[in-house]
Amino acid sequence: MGHVEISHLEYYLPDGRVLFDDASFRVGEGAAVALVGANGAGKTTLLRLIAGDLQPHGGTVTVSGGLGVMRQFVGTTGRESPLADDASVRDLLVAVAPPKVKKAALAVDAAELAMMAQDDERTQMAYAQALADWADAGGYEYETTWDVCTVAALGTPYERAQWRSLATLSGGEQKRLVLEALLRGTDEVLLLDEPDNYLDVPGKRWLEEQIRQTKKTVVFVSHDRELLANSAEKIVSVERGLDSSEVWVHGSGFASYHEAREERFARFEELRRRWDEKHAQLKKLVLDMREYAARSHDMASRYAAATTRLRKFEEVGPPPEPPRKQAITMRLKGGRTGVRAFTFEKLELTGLMKPFDLEVYYGERVAVLGSNGSGKSHFLRLLAGQDVTHTGAWKLGARVVPGHFAQTHAHPELYGRTTREILESEHAMDRKAAMSVLRRYELHHQEDIRFENLSGGQQARLMILRLELSGATALLLDEPTDNLDLESAEALQEGLEAFEGTVLAVTHDRWFARTFDRFLVFGEDGRVVEAPEPVWDVARVVRER
Repeated sequence: MGHVEISHLEYYLPDGRVLFDDASFRVGEGAAVALVGANGAGKTTLLRLIAGDLQPHGGTVTVSGGLGVMRQFVGTTGRESPLADDASVRDLLVAVAPPKVKKAALAVDAAELAMMAQDDERTQMAYAQALADWADAGGYEYETTWDVCTVAALGTPYERAQWRSLATLSGGEQKRLVLEALLRGTDEVLLLDEPDNYLDVPGKRWLEEQIRQTKKTVVFVSHDRELLANSAEKIVSVERGLDSSEVWVHGSGFASYHEAREERFARFEELRRRWDEKHAQLKKLVLDMREYAARSHDMASRYAAATTRLRKFEEVGPPPEPPRKQAITMRLKGGRTGVRAFTFEKLELTGLMKPFDLEVYYGERVAVLGSNGSGKSHFLRLLAGQDVTHTGAWKLGARVVPGHFAQTHAHPELYGRTTREILESEHAMDRKAAMSVLRRYELHHQEDIRFENLSGGQQARLMILRLELSGATALLLDEPTDNLDLESAEALQEGLEAFEGTVLAVTHDRWFARTFDRFLVFGEDGRVVEAPEPVWDVARVVRER
């Protein structure tokens, strides 16, 4: 069994800023611990330090047992991916295999390429040696494991699936495949960076069960409140302070985390209050002793003692400042529209769903539920005015202005532009106005960072801010909480409660879904039905109706 131990960790960002000053925590054998914190606080960097991708500038990182890592972005997407655009299923499985298996697989690939270029005795011998090394590394045993993984994740044996292009797999299928491989592999410690993103609810429930049942030590980053509540034994919280990020451990589950966090903030405030009171008392004592000493030489020694006491007290200094709470305020305004915001008559998205009729009224909050691939995102794109093949009729109500939040944040038109430049150009803002709204979304420190270099959560907040400024009266939200940290997700919920308009949201976030009042379920068989409450057994709901 493996464990992870961080002791007095120090790490500085490339620009010299301190990210971690004195971080310490331990994850014991077989424990399941969640890393939580604001977007940009350093959770992913902390995982990279544990994984060995980055080296600390001070302190130690200790990991026992083999280490398996799931990056935030798997497959061929994201800045972290080492895979080529034409990567296959086999390439992905090799990428998350233990080092000796990965090394042997790459050697076999190189030997096969050499054989294709020149089939002589020397290359044949090199190929035979590569195959022998592959066997010695346990490669054939891993192929047996990968067969179980591809059947579980893709419904296809490894022999047929191995050369399939990753581009043909959904984000959820790629995540599930990597999770299957890591959970069934030999590594005793798993680092999982947002493993639940792109998984539908059955996939999230499967992940929760795997984390609870595995004997491996699991450290995972997640913003899914339901997953945290159901899987994490302890919480390691990464809090942004004035000068660096602080790390503290809540020794229980997510259910009591918020209360413990508030109590911790209150303790910081109480310690500072007591220090200020004591400081004021000592300063007053020095002033009083100075007056007494001026009138009597006998008081000179007491004045000197009081002065020394104040000096030593001030040298020790006040207690540390508490971590800074995020203060995100989303002012999603909306506006009055016609009574019927959306009307659908025998609407069918070709190849995805059967015809259905529906009316959505002004002010309603409709959660669009269903498994991956059932057509939910296409449905929102159609309502946003994009070219989606369909039959039947649909129309917007009077004064309905749709605003679309896309799940992937794939906006190449924004690349190369900073957050402030985007607002200034799109909304004719000066720098002062742009900084004011960026500050409400906790993006003011990212004013000069280009869109493509923002974290997933920062990109999501910027997209919501653009919706706020667009004047939309109907929000079409596709997995809006996927990359948002806990406080941002709660700020979005508060913003939607105050929004004067209609909301349709595709979501697999069970916590978020409970805040809606209508539930539209897209079934795998193509039928679209309504349910009285959030439901995740889609097949059962559709069957009963």
